[in-house]
Amino acid sequence: MQKVNLTSNYDKRGIDLYKLLLIGMISLMVLSCRTGSNKSVKTTNEIIEIGLKEKQLTFDFKGHFLNQRQVFSPDDVHVVFDNRNDDGKIGENGSIQRLNIENGKIETIYFYDQQSKYGPGMGAVSYHPKKEEVVFIHGLKNASREDPYDFTRRFAMKVQISEVGDHLFRPMESRDVQFPYTKGALRGGSHAYSYSSDGQWVSFTYNDDILRREAETNQDIADLRTVGALWSGDSVDLKGKQNEKNFKGERVAFVLARVNEDPKPGSSEIMKAYEECWVSQVKNSLGSNSNITYSLAYLGDIINKKNEKSTEVFISQLPSQPNQMITSTDAGTEFLLPSVPAGVIQKRLTFTQDRKYPGVQGPRQWLRSSPDGQAIYFCMKDNLGEVQIYKVVPNSGEISQITNNSFSLDTSFSLSSDGNYLAYGYEEGIFITNVSDGVTRRVLSNSEESSNIGLSNINWSNKGYQIVYNRKVLSGAGRFYQVFLLDLSKHLKKQ
Repeated sequence: MQKVNLTSNYDKRGIDLYKLLLIGMISLMVLSCRTGSNKSVKTTNEIIEIGLKEKQLTFDFKGHFLNQRQVFSPDDVHVVFDNRNDDGKIGENGSIQRLNIENGKIETIYFYDQQSKYGPGMGAVSYHPKKEEVVFIHGLKNASREDPYDFTRRFAMKVQISEVGDHLFRPMESRDVQFPYTKGALRGGSHAYSYSSDGQWVSFTYNDDILRREAETNQDIADLRTVGALWSGDSVDLKGKQNEKNFKGERVAFVLARVNEDPKPGSSEIMKAYEECWVSQVKNSLGSNSNITYSLAYLGDIINKKNEKSTEVFISQLPSQPNQMITSTDAGTEFLLPSVPAGVIQKRLTFTQDRKYPGVQGPRQWLRSSPDGQAIYFCMKDNLGEVQIYKVVPNSGEISQITNNSFSLDTSFSLSSDGNYLAYGYEEGIFITNVSDGVTRRVLSNSEESSNIGLSNINWSNKGYQIVYNRKVLSGAGRFYQVFLLDLSKHLKKQ
């Protein structure tokens, strides 16, 4: 049988060009399948191996539990932590400590000598970006078997750190659970604090004690989680109502997200707001006011058109004159939360209902914002079902995929202070992704010889490329959360 030469009538250079075009088209199709994003971005699933060794900084037989953000002092010499050995045990912890990462010295900066298993409890400590001050969750001091530490029985405690050891502490927020309620005071429990870049604002997540108690006997009432912030430019007058349940703090509080127990399917109404972050200097505002300098991004749970709960990214822009906010709000009732001040612009940023895997997904995560406020980072599944990191542009709502890994990250992620790198974990290893090109480095592998587990709470330093994080280390007395450090300064470049 005669063999037919299929290439005899064709120029081989044409075939080579055809092959290159075909390969390129296939590559684009595969990339599109994995990203599932609204915009094609240059990402890669190639991982560069960098075998660094971690440095253990703490060794005591107790917990050294880092917050998920803002643990470094302004000069990057100290990190702060509480002494939990379990994420859910804030109510049983009675101390806050500070570690000098240069000499290993640990000092207790706050201690409650009447701590019991019922409270008051404390934890999740954040450092002020400009000065020696921290803020953390503190339970009510009248905690008991009948009224233990709880979501609605906690507040923000501030400690002003003195180098001579005479630290000053006081509540950062005011609390008023006695009718008539007071504008600018909270009526329940705040937590998960985060300073704005200048320290003028402190964000929080909030549950209302008045609504919680009403909901116990009234099925039409629900205690809905929302977000808010404490402003340093004003304070609250409780007018003689101070007692063991009501107290005065040094800042005024505002609720910043409107929540609805029964959101309309397919709408942008939210039933829960949480895991917020500050967005700095947003230009070209989302509304009519173009002079707003502070915005708070957060996750919001909606009901989509399929009548299913989904999580999207939202933002609230604050008025340019915060001193006017307290006059345009009310203190709430036994049936309603304190109102969101007039002039706060609440907007939904992501619309992911048409994706194969809609909504924010992955491990518990807090949003992160780039230093210039032009990107907000969050997690979502790609079209192959792997949890990746994405960003959304606040001004346009445009979504882009940043990581393109063949695995789902299994820790929360952290953004470097200059906005260039993302750090996160997978199977006890630590990965760094360059935000601009998606190149990923595994900077720490999980050694098969290591018994350390529980990688969590990855934090970048304020100025350089150091990260600290938690692992549980096995000892003769059990497993305890310890603080570890990786110095990436020689392996990451300024951009």
